[in-house]
Amino acid sequence: MTLATRIALVCLGVVVVAVVVAGFVSARLVLSTSQQVSREILRSQADVVAGQISNDRVERVLEGQGIAIVRISATGEVTGSDRAAVRAARDVGVREVLSGSPVSGVSGRLNVEARPSGAGGFALVQETETGGTYRKLVRNVVFALGVGLLVAALAGLALGAYLARPLRRVAGVAHAMSAGRRDLRAPVAGAAEVAEVAASVNSLAEALQRSESRQRDFLLSVSHELRTPLTAVTGFAESLADGVVSGDRVAPVGTVILDEARRLDRLVTDLLDLARLGADDFRLDLAAVDLDPVVRSAAEVWHARCHARGVEFSLQVTASPVVRADARRLRQVIDGLLENALRVTPAGRPVVLALSSVLQVRDGGPGLAAEDYPVAFDRGVLHARYQGSRPVGTGVGLALAHGLVTRMGGTIVAGPAAEGGAAFTVALPPPGPRRPVTSTAGA
Repeated sequence: MTLATRIALVCLGVVVVAVVVAGFVSARLVLSTSQQVSREILRSQADVVAGQISNDRVERVLEGQGIAIVRISATGEVTGSDRAAVRAARDVGVREVLSGSPVSGVSGRLNVEARPSGAGGFALVQETETGGTYRKLVRNVVFALGVGLLVAALAGLALGAYLARPLRRVAGVAHAMSAGRRDLRAPVAGAAEVAEVAASVNSLAEALQRSESRQRDFLLSVSHELRTPLTAVTGFAESLADGVVSGDRVAPVGTVILDEARRLDRLVTDLLDLARLGADDFRLDLAAVDLDPVVRSAAEVWHARCHARGVEFSLQVTASPVVRADARRLRQVIDGLLENALRVTPAGRPVVLALSSVLQVRDGGPGLAAEDYPVAFDRGVLHARYQGSRPVGTGVGLALAHGLVTRMGGTIVAGPAAEGGAAFTVALPPPGPRRPVTSTAGA
């Protein structure tokens, strides 16, 4: 059922209730007023004809108006040609007029007005015209109900169309968005609730546009990262196949191919791990892990890599905490952070791996703008902002590190480093019972 139809039906329902209530109240008021007016008229007539009741002409006039005349003798006998009128007169006690006082009363649907006259008295008896009045009232209420329903239907349809117009425009924008359009915006107009819906749809469209833009940039950066080692592997492999490289030059070429293949394998593995973080089969083997040997093992590898690039590597250990983590995944996090730090740190500047109550990787690179630290772990954001000014990766490493630390129940934050670059701080929970953990939520 459409909104316009519902509004029209609500208007009809309100009108029906209003007319029925008004008709009921009006009927009671009209009937009560009609009876009161009838009694007042009959009372006035009784007062007027009190001295002329024996006049035949007056009696004929009264009978022509549907008024019955009841006689009251001096002995209190009540007589008349209309038996119902006589009974009504007796019911209201018309004999009291013999004392000289008028008597007024109602017996059923009959109004009785008795007056003293001569040695006795008389009573005028008339039926209240409620039947005809009631039927007229019912006809009027039914007519008013019909007119009200017609007006309410037209007004409801017009109101429904007016209120539904902005919603139809919003629905049109939403359908266009589902078809792939991102450049349309719904007009923020109409009632407050409708305007709020339009604003929400516009915000959703902008968010989708930003998200898809980031995804495109991410895919482009991943494609570039994949193409670089593939180009090297392909080129050197062709040189070997064509016999261009031979003798003592074969071993160095094989080393380059192996390094690039390993680099390609790491990137593909990171991509797969990042994609599987939200899958049901992604498992973490959480146990009590002493961070000191894990950090020192990583330091041996990265000291050599940094030295080869002319970067000063240092290890700072002030504590040896035991945490609850997956040792293999924790090493993956450390390697990812150090690889990211080495990429942006120029020769002669430091890269620091520090262990205290928390694990920290700091570098002497250019660092980030203050507003970029909160979004440092969002895929593709840093790549989009810094790709033209410094060496940047795809963002897979930082996103994966954030996802892994979060799955292990820890936190990872980015901020400025004392060395001038960026610092990434990892805090992990204390050890608990050993148990495997299956990821059931997205990164």
